[in-house]
Amino acid sequence: MYGKAYELGRLLSDSGFNVFTGGGPGVMEAVNKGAFEGKSKSIGVNIELPHEQIPNPYLDESLTFRYFFTRKVMLVKYASACIFLPGGYGTNDELFEVLTLLQTNKMQSIPVILCGLSFWQPLMVWLEDMVKKDYVKHKNMDLIDMVESNEEVMRVVKEKLCL
Repeated sequence: MYGKAYELGRLLSDSGFNVFTGGGPGVMEAVNKGAFEGKSKSIGVNIELPHEQIPNPYLDESLTFRYFFTRKVMLVKYASACIFLPGGYGTNDELFEVLTLLQTNKMQSIPVILCGLSFWQPLMVWLEDMVKKDYVKHKNMDLIDMVESNEEVMRVVKEKLCL
């Protein structure tokens, strides 16, 4: 996963996109490293935690927030697209925040891309079940693109942003 995340950061950076992540270790670090070694800025939007998460070393700029809600605002405020790689609670919190903001027209329309079919497919099945039970409108499923490869991520970004 680290290599794929690094490659995605590099592809985005070399395509002229500044890359924002949570600024931490693991997949976030890999994306930042790819962006840092590319042509655009690599930015970390970190959070103060009881057990401090140290910003990774591949950041041109690092911002630290006390509260998750303010951090999420900064992650999406200038976003042209939101790309989600496999992750845990924080990743899903950010995903559903973005989907809620889009669904309620509280932010500009941007692509939301889930990368990694085997990881995200169970979530999509769960969301489809929510549609069947009328908890989610079917049209809101169109807010999400699910892909497998970095090349597909770039294709969706370019198509949706008309680049």
